[in-house]
Amino acid sequence: MRITEQIEESIRLKQQVLSDQHLLESLEHCIGELVHVYDTGHKVLLCGNGGSAADAQHLASELSGRFYFDRPPLNAEALHVNTSFLTAVANDYSFDRIYERMVQALGKEGDMLLAFSTSGNSPNIVKALEAARKLGMTTVGFTGREGGEMNGLCDILFKIPSADTPRIQEIHILLGHIICENVEGILFKE
Repeated sequence: MRITEQIEESIRLKQQVLSDQHLLESLEHCIGELVHVYDTGHKVLLCGNGGSAADAQHLASELSGRFYFDRPPLNAEALHVNTSFLTAVANDYSFDRIYERMVQALGKEGDMLLAFSTSGNSPNIVKALEAARKLGMTTVGFTGREGGEMNGLCDILFKIPSADTPRIQEIHILLGHIICENVEGILFKE
């Protein structure tokens, strides 16, 4: 069985992330920007496909619900949870435009978009980032080693040094948890 190999691969990747000073600085920068978003009364939108959609929804719930302690909710929404909107836009326009249209409907200057795509090339994620930039939103991307089309579209881009989707997603949720924990701690100083 490959079980121990899979765990070792995950540990190796986490060690690479831990030793990547640029990534750690980007993480601190992202936390500071997200605190600013909430301090100024703005919101966070999140999007992804498949497992990355699940990660987006998971992190939205950590922000809007609670993480470690009871506190007021923070405005965070995963863009795929409105299935009527999603299916209407996919039917009337195309699946590539589902998040772009939702960003246009909900996004405002000063808001933040957290976008997840392990390849960095998902057309609906790329279009969402383009729409967010046009609105003056802060754009944060979570992707794999190459970054794909997300390069140049994100104010902050977390490129995980791997091409293995499950390992990339494990690091995305780790970074997301670190962001949520620190934002909650800074804003509510428990």
